[in-house]
Amino acid sequence: LMEMAYNMRWCWNHDTIDLFRRLDRDLWEKIHQNPVKMLGAIKQERLAEVESDETIIAQMERVYNDFQNYIGEGNWFEQFLKDHKGFQAAYFSLEFGLTECLPVYSGGLGILAGDHLKSASDLGVPLIGIGLLYTKGYFTQYLNLDGWQQERYIDNDFYTMPLRQVRDENGNPILIQVEYPDGICNAAIWKVIVGRNPLYLLDTNIPENKPEFRTITAQLYGGDLEMRIRQEYLLGIGGVRALFSLNHHANVYHMNEGHSAFLALERMRMYMEKYGITYAEARSVVRASNVFTTHTPVPAGIDVFPPDMMDRYFATFYRNLGITREKFLGLGRINPQDNNEGFCMAVLATRLAAFINGVSELHGEVSRKMWHNIWPALPLEEVPITHVTNGVHPASWISKEMTDLLNRYLGPRCLKTPTKKDIWERMDVMPAEELWRTHERRRERLVSHARKRLRQQLIDRGAPRGEVEHAAEVLDPEALTIGFARRFATYKRGTLLFHNPERLLKILNSKDHPVQIIFAGKAHPRDTM
Repeated sequence: LMEMAYNMRWCWNHDTIDLFRRLDRDLWEKIHQNPVKMLGAIKQERLAEVESDETIIAQMERVYNDFQNYIGEGNWFEQFLKDHKGFQAAYFSLEFGLTECLPVYSGGLGILAGDHLKSASDLGVPLIGIGLLYTKGYFTQYLNLDGWQQERYIDNDFYTMPLRQVRDENGNPILIQVEYPDGICNAAIWKVIVGRNPLYLLDTNIPENKPEFRTITAQLYGGDLEMRIRQEYLLGIGGVRALFSLNHHANVYHMNEGHSAFLALERMRMYMEKYGITYAEARSVVRASNVFTTHTPVPAGIDVFPPDMMDRYFATFYRNLGITREKFLGLGRINPQDNNEGFCMAVLATRLAAFINGVSELHGEVSRKMWHNIWPALPLEEVPITHVTNGVHPASWISKEMTDLLNRYLGPRCLKTPTKKDIWERMDVMPAEELWRTHERRRERLVSHARKRLRQQLIDRGAPRGEVEHAAEVLDPEALTIGFARRFATYKRGTLLFHNPERLLKILNSKDHPVQIIFAGKAHPRDTM
């Protein structure tokens, strides 16, 4: 049980979740579905009962055998890319959304990164994740009496979460160091096992650091511009150092958004120091093995640091790379000759990556227009930014009921090899009534969940009893239900629905085809719009 609890594969495997839930259903929900915390909190008497329950023991052995087969079985990468033995990719992201009980993510960027790791594990792609471990995570929200969002920050207890601190052979924590203008900052490394692959998270909240350094990994997207540059310096430069300290030598470095772009500078510095090569040679090698995925369709969402701040943090880098201040700052400027322009992380990542992509076909077009001025001599259609459409990890997003139905009619390979067309051609065999009934059960569960959450929210806000009781009747379990659940920012156009009120009223009040919409999400505390 402990071995499976410390491997995140449980969070996308319904049989493993069922096993943990069966140990103590109430406790499982109370601790936000955290198997490590559960195994530490479950009563000894209950464990004794489990030990003598043949049905649970048989279920555990079946689930554990399936887990071992998953870790050891052949995979897509071994089958189709066997010539690439020894290949490793390092995937840097400021957030990773794997599951609720590891809250080091805020929205889509983190969920995508988490799904990347899960999919890489299923395919057998040797991918190593690098990120930061936040003491308070993002935040949980509640609404005050006026309906205004309030934030609640809860400290994470890493020792009751599915991760472990990385230690040397003597049991001492492995630390890496980065140099800030006001001193040396240490970071511990924590390891999360995601199926077949590791995710390493850096943590500065350790006794070796002075108080101002301990808060660097306190919150995701918290603090001011100074805090942001410290976090991104730690992620990019500290992340590369962590990989080398753990003897991982990646062939490809993937920057998920521009937050980790400083990794390119550290890689150039290390290659110049280690191999005695020139800046131009180091830049050529590093650029050839860097990949950059841009997510943000508006310039306002991208980090830009003022030149004087860059001077404070990178003055030694100018010298180590053997280039002038102007040439260094030009790496992060659309116009390298403009001394008033700030240092943009997306521009740095773009200049030092051989492959750049947006996250949909339309976003690829938008990105080419946004960054056209980096290549002013090129026609717009030749700007070297392509696209790879955002995908999801199927097993994480398909319910147990639907998974059981698919397995029954399409076989268990449908989620393991979802691109095989012959599998999906068998959909014709599945009775339409069964598919529809399964869908209806899922919608009923969604409505029940929403009612429960709304009721609790109203109680927390001190709503009148009548309002609280009405929460049990909101939403129609038989109506077409559309969910709008995301991190709220103005460019995500949450109010678009209300631009044509007459049409909206017609849709919502249709007697024959009723529609209902559920809004959920949270805004950054400083995004008052």
